[in-house]
Amino acid sequence: STTHSNIVHLDTFLIHIHCICITYGISGHTQNKMDQRWSLQGMNALVTGGASGLGHAIVEEFAGFGAKIHVCDISEVLLNQSLSEWEKKGFQVSGSVCDVTSRRERETLIQTVSSLFSGKLNILVNNVGVLRGKPTTEYVADDFSFHMSTNLESAYHFCQLSHPLLKASGYGSIVFMSSVAGVVSVHGGSIYGLTKGALNQLARNLACEWAKDGIRANAVAPNIVKTRQSQSFLEDVSFKEAFFSRTPLGRGGEPNEVASLVVFLCLPAASYITGQTICVDGGFTVNGFSYQPQA
Repeated sequence: STTHSNIVHLDTFLIHIHCICITYGISGHTQNKMDQRWSLQGMNALVTGGASGLGHAIVEEFAGFGAKIHVCDISEVLLNQSLSEWEKKGFQVSGSVCDVTSRRERETLIQTVSSLFSGKLNILVNNVGVLRGKPTTEYVADDFSFHMSTNLESAYHFCQLSHPLLKASGYGSIVFMSSVAGVVSVHGGSIYGLTKGALNQLARNLACEWAKDGIRANAVAPNIVKTRQSQSFLEDVSFKEAFFSRTPLGRGGEPNEVASLVVFLCLPAASYITGQTICVDGGFTVNGFSYQPQA
């Protein structure tokens, strides 16, 4: 009958599809492996300074890939606002108030994380950073210690404290939030630039030293990104025009454009990437000479 014929034809078609899948390696097993490479399900992360700006975007990106996240922030108000927002979205995020310049508070935070995640941590994102822009000759001792303790010492100590947890997870990834100022000279921030350059080198050192422990380390170096922290720079019209004229894409970055790279570096799909500093900068660091002839 016609119905029987259609069924036979359908069966034949499905057999052909099955053969094609086998020939080209497309199978349910392969698909599952592919899904696992692009998922953070079952993994956890600590993001410092995660209640606003870039940190907030990073947390949302991690949550979208299925990770459980613990966030620390110096602002209890911002932290509580963000935690409430994430709870409504169904994200698995917890949080602690922490001044990362305090050694005692850093130790307490990692104890909390260890307790929450049963002594294991997959991902550490050292996101906190500060900038006081001045000419080099105008910096004073307090400026130096402020930058060093916030941008560099805290990240270094968090890595030390997190090492046993990252190692215990069997799959550890550290991401340092660097800056283009740690790769090329950016006017008005020599101390900031040196702390970011140091983070880039720390990523290289840890990538080599801790590879045997199953831990990768990378740095992400953004150009100026549209956040509350960068608002004053973007409101300066002459600065904005000059800066963006050196940026081939002609604009600042969006927080999620940086967050997407941070999360990618922590995915199983990025398991062979370590010790790298990757610029997310619209081409800023590769643009040697820009010339736009007058019309």
